[in-house]
Amino acid sequence: MERLAGRIMLLSGAPRLFLAFVAGLLAVLTQPPFGIFAAAFVSFPVLVWLLDGATGHPDGGAIRRLLPSVAIGWAFGFGYFLGSLWWLGNALLVEADSFAWALPLAVVGLPAFIALFYALATLIARILWSDGVGRIAALALGFGLAEWLRSFIFTGFPWNAIGYAAMPMPLMMQSASVLNLSTINMLAVFVFAAPALIATGKGSRLGLSVAVALCVAHIGFGFYRLALPAPTAPEQPLAIRLVQPVIDQAKKLDDNERGTIFEEHLALTAAPTEPGARKPDIVVWPETSIPFILTDSPDALARIADVLDDGQILIAGAVRAEDAGTGLPPRYYNSIYMIDGQGQIIGAADKVHLVPFGEYLPFEDLLSSWGLSSVAAAMPGGFSAAKSRSSLTLPTGRRFYPLICYEAIFPDEIGAGALGADALLNITNDAWFGDTPGPRQHFHQAQLRAVETGAPLIRAANNGISAIVDARGVLVVGLAYNYRGVVDAILPGTMKTPLNETIRSRVFWLCAMLLLLVAVFSRVSFNIRKN
Repeated sequence: MERLAGRIMLLSGAPRLFLAFVAGLLAVLTQPPFGIFAAAFVSFPVLVWLLDGATGHPDGGAIRRLLPSVAIGWAFGFGYFLGSLWWLGNALLVEADSFAWALPLAVVGLPAFIALFYALATLIARILWSDGVGRIAALALGFGLAEWLRSFIFTGFPWNAIGYAAMPMPLMMQSASVLNLSTINMLAVFVFAAPALIATGKGSRLGLSVAVALCVAHIGFGFYRLALPAPTAPEQPLAIRLVQPVIDQAKKLDDNERGTIFEEHLALTAAPTEPGARKPDIVVWPETSIPFILTDSPDALARIADVLDDGQILIAGAVRAEDAGTGLPPRYYNSIYMIDGQGQIIGAADKVHLVPFGEYLPFEDLLSSWGLSSVAAAMPGGFSAAKSRSSLTLPTGRRFYPLICYEAIFPDEIGAGALGADALLNITNDAWFGDTPGPRQHFHQAQLRAVETGAPLIRAANNGISAIVDARGVLVVGLAYNYRGVVDAILPGTMKTPLNETIRSRVFWLCAMLLLLVAVFSRVSFNIRKN
């Protein structure tokens, strides 16, 4: 291993950047649909050794000395995001005549841009670099801060954060009930990078001992929490039906198919239950499943009333229109409606975090003058964002916390808002992305939200993965991608999480400060020895 590390350190120029790209590409195996977390124990040591050799020009200024490390981080990130986000281009092929020109921007441009966060991570690490365990701490700190920034800068896009690699299955998800994703990102990089110490010797005993201790604690806590009694349904349990119609996205965009699509949802809603199973109390349709403005369609509400029994409730995704005032076009919202057995709308919630370029066009006045438009929004001007998130309260007093589509990937935006909720409700339409890793990655991230909040997850997808997940992230029932049908289950109960969101945030900054102290101490000691 020492010989391999030495050869990697001596690389320069294009071979060094290519290996960094390949290391990032290898890290893609840690994410769904693969979930091979062991791949990170190869990719991150390679990254450490590449940074060991990135000394820069000795006679240059600070920029020239740091530039090789920045380039390595960017190449690593580009490989990682190119390999794990290529499927985004699928959405542009649904209306290829209008959007195929943007395919290179989605498939190559977006990964190249997001890779700048990993370039920042290696820049931070290189400033604090040393020759021992301190450099592992510096790398973990750099990635922790970079992933934290990625979660909110430019509206945020924390998709496939490194920490997810350490949580591929429920056994390894339970730490999310104690630590937030930002902390797990940081500690995961420390553990994944620690094997690099075997080849370089100095600090290996300490670094590897800490890494092993973190692994044991991570998995041991998983065994402990899964051994606890499973969260049971309350005294008056709710029977939930998930509807997954698997309607092709091109068909959903065809105005002539609206009536057929609506009737397909109604037919699945009325499908008989399995022998001995309870009739559903709640039926959940996916995102934008009602293909017209419901408040303008009293006949549609009447049809819903025909299908639902008294006491049953339909929760369905739809576009909601709102009058913006005299002379102004209406505002449109990506919404969820709650409809009772009499066909009355008894609750609604609007999407808060919209998809840039998908549901709205940033800098609309400028970009629309260039002929650009949003991909997913069929309305002029796209969707409007709700100012705050509203829970859906059932007539019985039960409360669902709504997350529409990719809102489920933002743990910091859920936080305390989900406290007291009986379930997280995630409706989505992953048909945009086809049979690719995208829908599997999306489900995996939504699954983690259940563990973080201690609330079960109800998830309905037009196509994707529809499922009910308990508060430990364990799958109760589900429908696989491309499986048309319904699935019924009793909603599990909630489970108390050990730490609240405020304490978890403080733990993140405490871990960051600890890693900073280790990195600075190692850097100072390294400079003293060198001089």
